[in-house]
Amino acid sequence: MNQIFKDFSKEFTKGLWKDLPPFRLVLGLCPTLAVTKTAENGMGMGLAVIFVLTFSNVLISALRKLIPAKVRIACFIVVAASLVVTVEQLMQAFTYPLYQRLGIFVPLIVVNCIILGRAEAFASKNTVFLSLADGAGIGLGFCLSLTFLGSVREIFGYGTIFGHQLFGPHFEPFSFMVEAPGAFVCLGLVLGLMNVISAIQSRRTGVTSPPAECRNCGSCYRMFGR
Repeated sequence: MNQIFKDFSKEFTKGLWKDLPPFRLVLGLCPTLAVTKTAENGMGMGLAVIFVLTFSNVLISALRKLIPAKVRIACFIVVAASLVVTVEQLMQAFTYPLYQRLGIFVPLIVVNCIILGRAEAFASKNTVFLSLADGAGIGLGFCLSLTFLGSVREIFGYGTIFGHQLFGPHFEPFSFMVEAPGAFVCLGLVLGLMNVISAIQSRRTGVTSPPAECRNCGSCYRMFGR
Protein backbone atom coordinates (compact mmCIF):
# COMPACT_ATOMS: atom_id res chain seq x y z
CA MET A 1 0.00 0.00 0.00
CA ASN A 2 2.81 2.40 0.86
CA GLN A 3 4.45 1.73 -2.50
CA ILE A 4 1.21 2.54 -4.30
CA PHE A 5 0.95 5.92 -2.61
CA LYS A 6 4.64 6.59 -3.24
CA ASP A 7 4.13 5.93 -6.94
CA PHE A 8 1.05 8.14 -6.97
CA SER A 9 2.91 10.94 -5.17
CA LYS A 10 5.87 10.65 -7.53
CA GLU A 11 3.73 10.93 -10.64
CA PHE A 12 1.65 13.76 -9.19
CA THR A 13 4.47 15.95 -7.88
CA LYS A 14 6.65 15.73 -11.01
CA GLY A 15 4.23 18.09 -12.75
CA LEU A 16 4.81 20.77 -10.12
CA TRP A 17 8.53 21.28 -10.91
CA LYS A 18 10.47 18.56 -12.74
CA ASP A 19 8.00 18.32 -15.65
CA LEU A 20 6.28 21.69 -15.25
CA PRO A 21 4.59 22.01 -18.68
CA PRO A 22 5.28 25.54 -19.96
CA PHE A 23 8.68 25.96 -18.31
CA ARG A 24 10.18 22.45 -18.25
CA LEU A 25 8.48 20.57 -21.04
CA VAL A 26 8.02 23.84 -22.98
CA LEU A 27 4.58 22.71 -24.15
CA GLY A 28 1.28 24.56 -24.37
CA LEU A 29 2.96 27.88 -25.10
CA CYS A 30 0.14 29.27 -27.28
CA PRO A 31 -2.40 29.60 -24.43
CA THR A 32 0.42 30.43 -22.01
CA LEU A 33 1.32 33.51 -24.03
CA ALA A 34 -2.11 34.44 -25.35
CA VAL A 35 -4.47 34.30 -22.37
CA THR A 36 -2.28 35.37 -19.45
CA LYS A 37 -3.00 39.10 -19.55
CA THR A 38 -4.69 38.66 -16.17
CA ALA A 39 -4.47 36.16 -13.33
CA GLU A 40 -8.15 35.29 -13.73
CA ASN A 41 -7.69 34.38 -17.39
CA GLY A 42 -4.66 32.23 -16.57
CA MET A 43 -6.47 30.41 -13.78
CA GLY A 44 -9.56 29.87 -15.92
CA MET A 45 -7.57 28.31 -18.74
CA GLY A 46 -5.55 26.27 -16.26
CA LEU A 47 -8.66 24.84 -14.59
CA ALA A 48 -10.10 23.90 -17.97
CA VAL A 49 -6.87 22.08 -18.85
CA ILE A 50 -6.85 20.27 -15.48
CA PHE A 51 -10.34 18.91 -16.20
CA VAL A 52 -9.58 17.82 -19.76
CA LEU A 53 -6.12 16.43 -19.03
CA THR A 54 -7.11 14.47 -15.92
CA PHE A 55 -10.20 12.84 -17.39
CA SER A 56 -8.59 12.20 -20.79
CA ASN A 57 -5.70 10.44 -19.07
CA VAL A 58 -8.12 8.31 -17.04
CA LEU A 59 -10.31 7.39 -20.03
CA ILE A 60 -7.41 6.66 -22.37
CA SER A 61 -5.69 4.53 -19.74
CA ALA A 62 -8.91 2.60 -19.11
CA LEU A 63 -9.40 2.01 -22.85
CA ARG A 64 -5.75 1.56 -23.82
CA LYS A 65 -6.07 -2.17 -24.51
CA LEU A 66 -9.13 -1.62 -26.69
CA ILE A 67 -7.75 1.21 -28.84
CA PRO A 68 -6.08 -0.04 -32.06
CA ALA A 69 -2.51 1.21 -32.35
CA LYS A 70 -3.01 2.50 -35.90
CA VAL A 71 -5.80 4.90 -34.93
CA ARG A 72 -4.71 5.74 -31.39
CA ILE A 73 -4.04 9.43 -32.11
CA ALA A 74 -7.49 9.87 -33.66
CA CYS A 75 -9.03 8.13 -30.65
CA PHE A 76 -7.09 10.38 -28.26
CA ILE A 77 -8.41 13.44 -30.08
CA VAL A 78 -12.00 12.16 -29.92
CA VAL A 79 -11.70 11.66 -26.16
CA ALA A 80 -10.15 15.11 -25.67
CA ALA A 81 -12.74 16.76 -27.95
CA SER A 82 -15.62 15.25 -25.98
CA LEU A 83 -14.19 16.61 -22.74
CA VAL A 84 -13.50 20.03 -24.25
CA VAL A 85 -17.12 20.29 -25.39
CA THR A 86 -18.15 19.55 -21.80
CA VAL A 87 -15.83 22.30 -20.53
CA GLU A 88 -17.19 24.76 -23.09
CA GLN A 89 -20.78 24.07 -22.05
CA LEU A 90 -19.96 24.47 -18.37
CA MET A 91 -18.06 27.72 -18.96
CA GLN A 92 -20.85 29.15 -21.08
CA ALA A 93 -23.36 28.26 -18.38
CA PHE A 94 -21.46 29.50 -15.31
CA THR A 95 -18.57 31.77 -16.38
CA TYR A 96 -19.65 33.23 -19.70
CA PRO A 97 -17.56 36.47 -19.47
CA LEU A 98 -14.44 34.38 -18.83
CA TYR A 99 -15.35 32.09 -21.72
CA GLN A 100 -15.61 35.11 -24.01
CA ARG A 101 -12.22 36.43 -22.91
CA LEU A 102 -10.50 33.09 -23.49
CA GLY A 103 -12.13 32.85 -26.91
CA ILE A 104 -10.78 30.34 -29.42
CA PHE A 105 -8.23 28.98 -26.97
CA VAL A 106 -10.87 26.96 -25.12
CA PRO A 107 -11.78 24.74 -28.12
CA LEU A 108 -8.09 24.62 -29.07
CA ILE A 109 -7.44 22.62 -25.88
CA VAL A 110 -8.34 19.63 -28.08
CA VAL A 111 -5.00 19.88 -29.89
CA ASN A 112 -2.97 21.15 -26.96
CA CYS A 113 0.42 19.42 -27.02
CA ILE A 114 0.16 18.64 -23.31
CA ILE A 115 -3.11 16.70 -23.72
CA LEU A 116 -1.93 14.59 -26.65
CA GLY A 117 1.59 14.30 -25.27
CA ARG A 118 0.50 12.85 -21.91
CA ALA A 119 -1.98 10.55 -23.64
CA GLU A 120 0.70 9.13 -25.94
CA ALA A 121 3.65 9.13 -23.54
CA PHE A 122 1.95 8.09 -20.32
CA ALA A 123 -1.77 7.27 -20.20
CA SER A 124 -1.62 4.76 -23.06
CA LYS A 125 1.11 2.82 -21.24
CA ASN A 126 0.16 2.99 -17.55
CA THR A 127 -2.63 2.14 -15.15
CA VAL A 128 -5.66 4.33 -14.49
CA PHE A 129 -4.39 5.15 -10.98
CA LEU A 130 -1.03 6.43 -12.16
CA SER A 131 -2.56 8.17 -15.16
CA LEU A 132 -4.88 10.03 -12.81
CA ALA A 133 -1.88 11.23 -10.80
CA ASP A 134 0.02 12.22 -13.94
CA GLY A 135 -2.89 14.16 -15.44
CA ALA A 136 -3.82 15.92 -12.20
CA GLY A 137 -0.20 16.84 -11.41
CA ILE A 138 0.69 18.10 -14.88
CA GLY A 139 -2.62 19.95 -15.09
CA LEU A 140 -2.15 21.59 -11.69
CA GLY A 141 1.39 22.64 -12.60
CA PHE A 142 0.10 24.17 -15.84
CA CYS A 143 -2.68 25.99 -13.97
CA LEU A 144 -0.30 27.41 -11.36
CA SER A 145 2.13 28.49 -14.09
CA LEU A 146 -0.54 30.36 -16.06
CA THR A 147 -1.93 31.96 -12.92
CA PHE A 148 1.54 33.10 -11.85
CA LEU A 149 2.40 34.48 -15.29
CA GLY A 150 -0.98 36.19 -15.52
CA SER A 151 -0.52 37.69 -12.07
CA VAL A 152 2.86 39.18 -12.94
CA ARG A 153 1.59 40.66 -16.20
CA GLU A 154 -1.58 42.01 -14.57
CA ILE A 155 0.27 43.61 -11.66
CA PHE A 156 2.70 45.50 -13.88
CA GLY A 157 0.35 46.04 -16.81
CA TYR A 158 -2.81 47.08 -14.98
CA GLY A 159 -1.77 47.57 -11.36
CA THR A 160 -4.30 45.00 -10.23
CA ILE A 161 -4.47 41.35 -9.13
CA PHE A 162 -7.64 39.38 -9.86
CA GLY A 163 -9.23 42.75 -10.63
CA HIS A 164 -8.37 44.30 -7.26
CA GLN A 165 -6.41 47.54 -7.32
CA LEU A 166 -2.97 47.31 -5.71
CA PHE A 167 -1.52 50.77 -6.18
CA GLY A 168 -2.62 54.35 -5.74
CA PRO A 169 -3.99 56.74 -8.36
CA HIS A 170 -0.49 57.85 -9.37
CA PHE A 171 0.54 54.40 -10.57
CA GLU A 172 1.57 54.36 -14.22
CA PRO A 173 0.77 50.96 -15.77
CA PHE A 174 3.55 49.32 -17.74
CA SER A 175 1.31 48.53 -20.69
CA PHE A 176 4.10 46.64 -22.47
CA MET A 177 3.50 43.74 -20.07
CA VAL A 178 -0.02 43.05 -21.34
CA GLU A 179 1.01 43.13 -24.99
CA ALA A 180 2.30 40.16 -26.99
CA PRO A 181 6.01 41.09 -26.57
CA GLY A 182 5.49 41.35 -22.81
CA ALA A 183 4.28 37.77 -22.73
CA PHE A 184 7.49 36.57 -24.37
CA VAL A 185 9.64 38.65 -22.04
CA CYS A 186 7.86 37.33 -18.92
CA LEU A 187 8.11 33.76 -20.15
CA GLY A 188 11.81 34.16 -20.91
CA LEU A 189 12.55 35.69 -17.51
CA VAL A 190 10.76 32.88 -15.68
CA LEU A 191 12.54 30.26 -17.80
CA GLY A 192 15.88 31.90 -17.02
CA LEU A 193 15.11 32.04 -13.29
CA MET A 194 14.14 28.37 -13.21
CA ASN A 195 17.34 27.43 -15.04
CA VAL A 196 19.37 29.34 -12.47
CA ILE A 197 17.58 27.58 -9.62
CA SER A 198 18.15 24.21 -11.29
CA ALA A 199 21.84 24.96 -11.75
CA ILE A 200 22.18 25.89 -8.07
CA GLN A 201 20.38 22.70 -7.04
CA SER A 202 22.61 20.65 -9.33
CA ARG A 203 25.78 22.09 -7.82
CA ARG A 204 24.51 21.43 -4.31
CA THR A 205 23.82 17.79 -5.15
CA GLY A 206 27.13 17.38 -7.00
CA VAL A 207 25.54 17.02 -10.43
CA THR A 208 27.16 19.14 -13.14
CA SER A 209 25.40 20.51 -16.19
CA PRO A 210 25.97 18.82 -19.58
CA PRO A 211 28.33 20.46 -22.08
CA ALA A 212 26.83 23.22 -24.20
CA GLU A 213 27.15 21.21 -27.43
CA CYS A 214 24.99 18.34 -26.16
CA ARG A 215 22.34 20.04 -24.02
CA ASN A 216 19.65 19.23 -26.55
CA CYS A 217 20.49 15.52 -26.61
CA GLY A 218 17.76 13.30 -25.23
CA SER A 219 20.20 11.14 -23.29
CA CYS A 220 21.65 14.20 -21.53
CA TYR A 221 18.14 15.30 -20.68
CA ARG A 222 17.45 11.99 -18.93
CA MET A 223 20.88 11.78 -17.32
CA PHE A 224 20.67 15.14 -15.63
CA GLY A 225 17.02 14.84 -14.66
CA ARG A 226 15.98 18.03 -16.44
